[in-house]
Amino acid sequence: MKTTRSVLVSLFAAALLAACGGAAPEPKAPVEKAPEPAPEAPKPEAGGEAAAAGPDAEKVALCIATANAKRAKFSGEPPKVTVRHILVKYKGAKNADASITRSREEACLRALEARDKLAKEGADFDEMVKQYSEEPGAASRGGSIGAVERADVVKPFADAAFELSVNQMSDVVETDFGFHLIFRTE
Repeated sequence: MKTTRSVLVSLFAAALLAACGGAAPEPKAPVEKAPEPAPEAPKPEAGGEAAAAGPDAEKVALCIATANAKRAKFSGEPPKVTVRHILVKYKGAKNADASITRSREEACLRALEARDKLAKEGADFDEMVKQYSEEPGAASRGGSIGAVERADVVKPFADAAFELSVNQMSDVVETDFGFHLIFRTE
């Protein structure tokens, strides 16, 4: 996985340099190394879900890493923020209904799909809440949980919510309840 991650970082850096007018490094090494991780993907043999993910294994790994990125409390942050969110649950998540059968990896990818529809395709947040959120009553509230203080929500949610500017959406964030997309309204 580290090889794959370094390849992705190299490709991203090359694209960024090219977009900024810098000289992009030769893509020979990343292109040659890219096929190497493929044989490693089926490694989890004992019923591992990563093996079932197949070609999406890299996408899943990146999604999980993003969702669990370290965030910290900012100095000077407001005492409260008003937020809306989309919650995608998975089997075994805290308060997940018995009807939820998707894996953690599938839930992360589902949250990522909702994020992409919102950020890249300009989808309506209320519609995405109706389509993706599995929090009881979320659809009727547009995903709103109102004004919250840090102490009102779990730490990963608070850290992500309080780092947002007004009218900004977070990336995928994981808590014990599942995967969230958080949109700060005030």
